[in-house]
Amino acid sequence: MAEMEPVNRRNLEEIEAERFRDEDRRTASSIEQEEVEKTVLSRFELFDKRAEVDIDCPLLLRQKHAAFIKGSLLHLHESYQCLDSSRPWLVYWSLHSLALLEEHIEPEECSKIVGFLAKCQSPNGGFGGGPGQLPHLACTYAAVNALCTIGTNEAFGVINREKLLEFLWSLRQPDGSFFMHENGEVDVRGAYCALSVSKLTNIFTPELFEGSAEWIVGCQSYEGGFSACPGMEAHGGYSFCGLAALFMLGKEHLCDMKAFMRWITNRQMRLEGGFQGRTNKLVDACYSFWQGGAFLFLHNILFKENKSIVNSDRWLFNQEALQEYILMCCQQSSGGLIDKPGKPRDLYHTCYALSGLSIAQHTSLVKKYVVGSKINLLAPIHPMFNITFDSAVKTMKYFENLPVPQIGIP
Repeated sequence: MAEMEPVNRRNLEEIEAERFRDEDRRTASSIEQEEVEKTVLSRFELFDKRAEVDIDCPLLLRQKHAAFIKGSLLHLHESYQCLDSSRPWLVYWSLHSLALLEEHIEPEECSKIVGFLAKCQSPNGGFGGGPGQLPHLACTYAAVNALCTIGTNEAFGVINREKLLEFLWSLRQPDGSFFMHENGEVDVRGAYCALSVSKLTNIFTPELFEGSAEWIVGCQSYEGGFSACPGMEAHGGYSFCGLAALFMLGKEHLCDMKAFMRWITNRQMRLEGGFQGRTNKLVDACYSFWQGGAFLFLHNILFKENKSIVNSDRWLFNQEALQEYILMCCQQSSGGLIDKPGKPRDLYHTCYALSGLSIAQHTSLVKKYVVGSKINLLAPIHPMFNITFDSAVKTMKYFENLPVPQIGIP
């Protein structure tokens, strides 16, 4: 049985004490920060008043979010035209969000989605952004995650594992890095996406990732986080990809873990409770997962090194504060989640805000910390892949019974 821990929200006095101080040096970014804090505080004040008469406040708007997502599976607003080459991502964001909300999708609808994703698979392996489009590692990651979230034999059967392995080999570089697509950009996302799909579908081979860990470690910046490629700025999304990839390779000891811990613990905003993606940037709900998810790897790494270093029942960030930000500042009243107050809703932020909310709630499969009503509790995720824990276990059990494809190494 899940053990639900009592949760106390921060009071307004504590929150207001964390206001940004510009030290009499006003800049464009400091002015933006102050404006965001002002808007966030107004949201906290509103919910504080509601809580006086509603003990379940704040409440996750489950049904409204589910309606928004399901509607998007059938029809997308014209504003999504710019994502025509990212259609597997739209499917994945939608399906994963519904899985977190534990919303049912009819088998007929799942079969239609599987059929669409099958059309996105290239004859040469991997998945493109739409039918007939060039296969791309990011779209491959999204398509595989979507199929694994559906989790039927039909969905698993779509993935051509032999061709997928050939596709990964075609993108590998001699130094262990990966192109995102043929003759495309090289960054740390490539290594993470390649590792994620290979681990999920049981096509992982050590030879494919020879030198990858060393290349990833070269992406760790002087700040402590990971950048897209060596010499760039540390960033939340790339930091997640870098640490997760090292963790999957069992090579996390190669990076400077103290520097990483110092960098990431300073990314949670003191007043807002959410995370920023880079130093001196604004809070953004998507980093609830990209930064929040990295803490799960960090926690496990530190726990293996010395069990007394970390509390086994808590992550190394303020879980309640993150939940407050998502529930009070990022829910659109008509459904869907947003970056920050004043921004429009979209499937991307809905997915990663809910993923971050799940992380903040589930310190383990036993301990639960839930701000607001008990019905706010989401399904737990597997942070390595960002699909639900149950989906990840089911997928790996299915594919572990299949042999690793034997192909000629280029």
